[in-house]
Amino acid sequence: MSSTLITNIGQLVTNDPELGTLSNAALIYTDGKVSWVGTKNTAPPADERIDADGASVIPGFVDSHTHAIFAGDRLNDFLARMNGTSYAAGGIKTTVEATRAASDEELRNHVENVITEFTEHGITTFEIKSGYGLDVQTESRLLRIAKEFTDETTFLGAHVVPAEYINNRRSYIDLVKGAMLDAAAPFAKWIDVFCDSGAFTPDEAREILSAGTSKGLLGRLHGNQLGDTGGIELAVEMKLASVDHCTYTTDSQLELLGASQTVATLLPGAEFSTRSPYPDARRYFAKGVNVAIATDCNPGSSYIASMPFIIAIAVRDMFFTPEQALIASTKGGADALRRTDIGHLGIGARADIVILDAPSFEYLAYRPGSQLIKQVLVANR
Repeated sequence: MSSTLITNIGQLVTNDPELGTLSNAALIYTDGKVSWVGTKNTAPPADERIDADGASVIPGFVDSHTHAIFAGDRLNDFLARMNGTSYAAGGIKTTVEATRAASDEELRNHVENVITEFTEHGITTFEIKSGYGLDVQTESRLLRIAKEFTDETTFLGAHVVPAEYINNRRSYIDLVKGAMLDAAAPFAKWIDVFCDSGAFTPDEAREILSAGTSKGLLGRLHGNQLGDTGGIELAVEMKLASVDHCTYTTDSQLELLGASQTVATLLPGAEFSTRSPYPDARRYFAKGVNVAIATDCNPGSSYIASMPFIIAIAVRDMFFTPEQALIASTKGGADALRRTDIGHLGIGARADIVILDAPSFEYLAYRPGSQLIKQVLVANR
């Protein structure tokens, strides 16, 4: 067994419990798991040593919502929105065309580049959705490639109705529930549906999610991004792990979430990139909602791979405290993935560790756009 001591930590954030900060700290991980936490003067010996030089050390970020596998981009959509065009889900079809035409090698190279950006910005666990194939072959192909990089893979065949089924919606839903699900399930852990304006209704989403859970997949949902469209109620009804976006919410919906085990995953990058109104996170915390934040990295509405930038937006524009934003981007993301081994640095946790080039985690919000990630450790790497 090989052990590594990280010492001379100015501020250690463990999220165990709550924020769990410790000054003048040290941490030991053994064979990829945290084995000791305490003050640096009481640290036992270890095989190797890393000097944090007084910096802050935090858990690796957990990005529970990404669309990282795709081809092409949607720069023109972004430019149009910056000139006043409202965001709508229809632009997804542009990415579908490019993704269907891409080779496995092109898709693999692109997702590798995105993951490199994730890691450089301190993301140590990430989910990847399909949803840019919308046919049997491409959806299963996207998930097969994504599974080479993460166990947190999500089947999102119900992203939108593709162009070839625009006049035969029922047939597409049957395809998603049937042949497409059968082909995708071996490569997926989760099933997701975009339940919103221009996508799928709550009744359609329930039908598709039920088909997926009957195959052993776990459920999550896009909901209430473009309006109050019933996604939150459905997520709570079906006991889904998370409902993501949650931009438009009523007090009663937040009370439902607060009394449930469903995580509300807010996606600040989507509001930033579509110039849409930001939700006020104070309302969510006041109702006891378990909140995560994620990058929503995708080519159309949030081409962002930096969790520190997402934290800065959450604090500046959504009224998170820096503490709430850090927890939401680590432990909150882990809860959204129903994981207890990540998102914290308690004893037994996976040693996913970020050493900052800063004396405290608050600098992540204080210095947006600066590269404050000094070193990233992913278990034994």
